[in-house]
Amino acid sequence: MRMARGFILILIALVIFGLATFAIPLPVWRTGELQAPPLPVIEGGPAVRLPERVWIDTDAACGHGRATDPDDCFALLALIRAPGLEIVGASTVFGNAPLDVTDRTTRDLMAVVERTGNRVPPVYRGSARPVAEAHGGAPDPAAPDHAQAALRDALARGPLTLAALGPLTNVAAALEGRPDLLPNVGRLVAVMGRRPGHLFHPAEASGGGILFGHGPVFRDFNFDMDRAAATAVVKMRIPTTFVPYDVARNLSLTGPDLAAMERGGGPAAWIAARARGWLDFWARDVGRDGFYPFDLLAAAYVIEPGLFDCAEAGTWIGRDDRLWNVWFHDPPALLIGRRDDTPADVQASAPALYCPRIAPQLHDWLMKRLVSADTP
Repeated sequence: MRMARGFILILIALVIFGLATFAIPLPVWRTGELQAPPLPVIEGGPAVRLPERVWIDTDAACGHGRATDPDDCFALLALIRAPGLEIVGASTVFGNAPLDVTDRTTRDLMAVVERTGNRVPPVYRGSARPVAEAHGGAPDPAAPDHAQAALRDALARGPLTLAALGPLTNVAAALEGRPDLLPNVGRLVAVMGRRPGHLFHPAEASGGGILFGHGPVFRDFNFDMDRAAATAVVKMRIPTTFVPYDVARNLSLTGPDLAAMERGGGPAAWIAARARGWLDFWARDVGRDGFYPFDLLAAAYVIEPGLFDCAEAGTWIGRDDRLWNVWFHDPPALLIGRRDDTPADVQASAPALYCPRIAPQLHDWLMKRLVSADTP
């Protein structure tokens, strides 16, 4: 009994010591970023031509809870309003919330948008769980999911830009076993990927938020929600652009931004009202006065890729041996580096574009397109 009590006291002391280390002002603990070999980033490029036919795959859940991001909803609105794009379909997927929530949220937003006179795409219900759970470890091309059949049909009709705002479950299942459709993927734009040694600490040395100002640590969420699907898609080697956390940290939406949307009325006001809880989460837990709109930046890339500075990079699924926590938890990661840095013994690898920076005018450019549907 005495030994057990002593063990418990030692364990409590270790936990207290571990928490106390968050107060140590180590820069890497604040930013979560170890130095990595620089990528050959090109301002406004490399230039790409994206098909004007667009398919959106989304896990929209704006308003579902205080810690649920509204970014998919902003992205959907920006893409639907974008001149020159033909949104041929939208599929829903689990992720930010269960599929029932993401599917209902997407349809509710489409109804709000349609009432303003905008043409909205058909919405197809997609996957409720990762491919590994659904099909024993691999995407099943024969799965009867409504969304996957619709996406295959849209690809059969011609080239598409795939705007993947959530896990890649629907995309992997639709394309697996269909090499005839791969040439019609003009570009996949996915919200995931990171440099080796980078943990996502959105507090970014701001000194606010929980754990002595350290703030929460975010996951590479869309990748982690279905690693098997992302691995399958990387193996397909389709043209891909990753719009990652790296670039989202360059732009914040703040309280005044949401207020401007609310004053403008319409769908942007509907989304902004549902984004208030997320803004409060970032203020109280992260310690910042605004939030990074991850998926909205992917939509911006689809609309105007020249507003992003990107690099031709190598992409691979593997272990990140540079992270400080590898001894405790070392899951596979979607890693980005120079092409000649790609390890030879990884699960999957492919070239892709990785976009870590944005043009300085992007915030105002986005606000105009969200607040007013009539902005050219």
